[in-house]
Amino acid sequence: MLSLRNVRAVRVWALFGVVVLAVNLRAAITGVAPVLAELKAQFGLSGFGTSVLTTLPVLCLGVFASLAPPLARRVGAEVAVAGALVLITTGILIRLLDSPVALFSGTVLAGAGIAAGNVLLPAIIKCQFPGRVGSVTGLAMMLMAGSGAFAAGLAVPLDHAAGWRVAFAVWAVPSAIAATVWAVRGRVDCRCVPATRTGATGATSAPGAPAGSLLRSPLAWSVAAFLGLVSLVFYVLVSWLPAIMREGGYPATEAGVMVSVMLLIGIPLGFVVPLLATRLGDQRPLVLVAAGLTAVGLAGLLLAPGSGWVWVCVLGLATGSAFPLAVTLLSLRSPSPVIAAGLSGMAQTVGYLLAGLGPLGVGALRGASGGWHVPLLVVLGLVVPETYFGLRTARPGFVRPLPTDGAGDGDGGRPGDGGGAAGPRIPAPRTEGRPLVRL
Repeated sequence: MLSLRNVRAVRVWALFGVVVLAVNLRAAITGVAPVLAELKAQFGLSGFGTSVLTTLPVLCLGVFASLAPPLARRVGAEVAVAGALVLITTGILIRLLDSPVALFSGTVLAGAGIAAGNVLLPAIIKCQFPGRVGSVTGLAMMLMAGSGAFAAGLAVPLDHAAGWRVAFAVWAVPSAIAATVWAVRGRVDCRCVPATRTGATGATSAPGAPAGSLLRSPLAWSVAAFLGLVSLVFYVLVSWLPAIMREGGYPATEAGVMVSVMLLIGIPLGFVVPLLATRLGDQRPLVLVAAGLTAVGLAGLLLAPGSGWVWVCVLGLATGSAFPLAVTLLSLRSPSPVIAAGLSGMAQTVGYLLAGLGPLGVGALRGASGGWHVPLLVVLGLVVPETYFGLRTARPGFVRPLPTDGAGDGDGGRPGDGGGAAGPRIPAPRTEGRPLVRL
C-alpha cells in the first residue's frame, strides 16, 4: 500500500515525465521548414523531394501511431515512451550525415518516435491525472507549442551562424535527456496502459479493456476526422507558410519568424483551451471559434496578402486553439486510460495519414498552378468538413467500442449518466487514479 507521501512523489515524477515528453514532440518537425532552401541546395532536392521531406514526418505520425497502444500494453507505457524518445534522438543524429538517404531515413525514425509519444500522451494523462485532464493536457500542449515555436524561430539564426546541422543537432540533447528520464520511470513507476494477458486460446486483452472495436464507433471516426483535418491545416502552414511569405516578398529570416510567431501565439492557448474544454459541458462553441479563425486567416492570405503579419496572428489563434482542443477531446471522449490509448492510436493513425496528404498535396498544387491561390482555396474549403466533424466530436458522450458482429447501437451517453438509449457507459479500469508501483 502506497503512503500519501509516496503517491505525491509518483505524481510529481509523472508530471515531470509529461513535461520532458511534450517538449520533444514538435521541434524535430517544425525546425525543418525554415531551412528547406538550404537543404534543397545541399542535397540537390527537386520540388517533389522537398514536398516529400515536409510530408514524411506527418505520414510517420499516421503510419506508426497504431503500433503504440499494443506496444505499451506489452512492455508498459513508460518503456514504450522511452523507446520513442530514443528513436527521436537517433533520427535527429542520423539526419546530420552528409547523405540525402540519411536525411530522409532520419526523418522517418524521428517521426516514428514522435508518433508513439503523441499516441501515449493522452493515455498517460488520463491514467496519472484523471481529475486534472484539462490542466495537465494544457500544460503539455503549451510546452509542445513552445518548443515547436522555439525550434522554428531558432533554425535560421543557427543555420546562418553554424549551419543547418547545428540547427538540427541541438534538439538531440533534450530528447536524450527525456529518454533517460522515461527509462528510469519504466523501472519504478506504474503501467498506465496495463500489460496484456494471454488466455487459453492465445488471444490477448488488456485488463479493464471492454471487448469490441473502435473502428465500428461513429464517434471514434468523427474524432479521427476532426484531428486529421485540424492537423492537415496545421502542418500545411508549418511546412509552407515560410515559402508562401517568401514568395510574397518577405525575406527568409522574417518568413521563418512568422512561423515562429504563429506557434508562439498558440502557447498560452495550448493551456487555456484544454482547461476551458474540460470545464464546459459542451465543447461545440470552441469548435466554431477555432474554425472561424481558421477561415478568416486563410481568406486573409488570399485576399490581402500585403497584411501578412495580421493573418499570421489570426492563424496563430486558430491553430493554437484547434489542435489542443482536438487532443483534449481524445481524453474527454474516453471513459478510461485503456480506451484513451486505443482511441488515440486510431484517431492519430487515421488523422495523420489524412493530414500527411496536406503538405504533399499543397506542394503538388503549387507546382501545377504556379502560385499559392489554388492551394490556399483548397485548404480554405476543408474548413467546412473540419467544422462538421468537430461539432460531432464536441457533443458530450463517450466512445464505446462495438462488437465486431455488429451488435450494439451506438456510442455511450453523456459523462456521468447511465448511457441512455445508446447503452451503458464503459466502466473505467479498477486501477484508474491509483498508481501501482513496480518494484
